This record gives sequence, structure tokens and C-alpha cells, in this order.
Amino acid sequence: MDVCRAVRRRLVAGGAPKRVKVGHGGTLDPLATGVLVVLVGKATRLCDRVMSGDKRYVAEVDLSAFTTTDDREGERTEVNVSSPPTREALDRACAEFVGTVMQRPPVYSAIKIDGRRAYDLARRGRADDLVIPARPVRIDRVSVEEYRWPLARLVIDCGKGVYIRSLARDLGALLGTGGTLASLRRTRVGDWSIEEARTIESLPETLTQYELIPIPAPLVPDQPPTM
Repeated sequence: MDVCRAVRRRLVAGGAPKRVKVGHGGTLDPLATGVLVVLVGKATRLCDRVMSGDKRYVAEVDLSAFTTTDDREGERTEVNVSSPPTREALDRACAEFVGTVMQRPPVYSAIKIDGRRAYDLARRGRADDLVIPARPVRIDRVSVEEYRWPLARLVIDCGKGVYIRSLARDLGALLGTGGTLASLRRTRVGDWSIEEARTIESLPETLTQYELIPIPAPLVPDQPPTM
């Protein structure tokens, strides 16, 4: 929402109504960087369609430890690994997560439990009591781009609802090592890739409709709004 507010301020400076609608097509964890699709005006109605699009991530996984949050921001527990897995073993383990798989979201996540966000309950000291059931998710690709113990850089193509933190945790459990998400970059959301993206800092202080990108036709069969 910080990004949405920054875009709205620039749009208003460019002549848009003060209440111009600005939304996004899927959040990123605070740890993560990369593509965030920002929707403007009538395009905000397409939020669910954008969020349901396929995504690509580049993730760095630390196989030497687990953490309470499944990423580097949590309390760390080192794992004594006497013999690190080979590249071949890592490749085989990654292949186990391709397809429709059951995945348990992290305890520190936005999943709702009895109407409350899981991370709110966890921060109130209930992390050990939380039971978040596994759910089916679709993962199309998990490939190893680089591996130097204890770090493995993975490229993941997946559908909506996949937690890369959970994938890191489960990969470590399968290998008999640790599994912590050390870094994450989203490089594609649907039709939008990192190559097309702009940083907030690079945006002009005034934005007009002529500087917005039209939504691809398949998303809007009738009258295409802009984003």
C-alpha cells in the first residue's frame, strides 16, 4: 500500500481526482523485492484476475538452518549437517515439489484462523499452538540455478497462493537439512515481467494517463481500462 500511495500522489499531481482508485495485484513479503502490478481507476476491478496469474520467483534458500518465520527474519535454529547434499540430490528433491502439491502456509502469514490473521496470533505468543492445515497449490517449475553449500538459488514458476517460504522449509525437511528463505525476488506476474518494471524512485513526480500501460486484451474482453 505504500507503493499505491506513492503512485496516487503522483497521479493527483498530474491532474487525477484526489480519490482516484489505486490498487495492487498481489502483495510481497517485506523481505521480497520485484514485480508489483499497480492498478489504476477501472483497472482495480481486475485485481483478482491479476492475482490469479502465474508468477515467477528467484529464491535463495539457506539449507543450514530453520527459523520461526521460515525466512531470515525469524529466530534461527542451526541444523548440524555432517554431509551436505549433492547437486544431484538437490535437483531430485526440487522435482518432488512440481505439480499440485499439499503445502502448509507459514505460521507467520496472512492466513485467517477464526477470523484472525495467523501472524497476529503468532505475535501474541500463540505460534506453538497454531495449526494451519495444508492446502493444494500448483507449482510448475523448481529448478536449481546455482548451488554453493549452504545456499541454493532456485527459479520457481507457480500459481496463486504458493508460499516460497514454505517451499524453502519443506525442501530442507525433505533433504534432511535446514530450510530458510534467505532472499526472494518476484520476476513475473502474469503478462508483466521485471524487464518492464520501474522503481518508485524512477517515476516522475507527476503521472498522467498517457504514461500508464494498457491492460492486456485477454484480461479485459470488453473495454480495456489502464494500469
